[in-house]
Amino acid sequence: MWKRSLFLCHCLLLFIHSSDADVGTAAHYGPPFLPTACFGEEASEFPSSNMFGSAGEGIWDNGAACGRQYEVRCISAAAPRTCIAGQTIQIKIVDRALSSRSRPSSDATSMVLSATAFSAIANSSASLINIEFQQV
Repeated sequence: MWKRSLFLCHCLLLFIHSSDADVGTAAHYGPPFLPTACFGEEASEFPSSNMFGSAGEGIWDNGAACGRQYEVRCISAAAPRTCIAGQTIQIKIVDRALSSRSRPSSDATSMVLSATAFSAIANSSASLINIEFQQV
């Protein structure tokens, strides 16, 4: 009996934890990345891991999104087996998607990920994926 109660508590905690995340879409883009709407020509603001992205209008928040960190994971795509199962990444917002120098692979997304970040969670041949994301 206590095992069942423990299991139910664990499931409830997982549900509560995952309910903090938002669902949206992500595209990808490549260089050039500078200058940016957030940091101008300050290349030192880009993570050396190249795990960064541009904020779509839904999370741009009049520029308040600049520098925010998000955990992102691919949850689905049009083509089967596009998402890399179990992969979650952390990215930093460094630009606004509408004003980025490099065009995203798909317009009107929640965020546009650098090619490095996108390929860490999904097959890079995809132009658009469905994501779950949460500010950290």
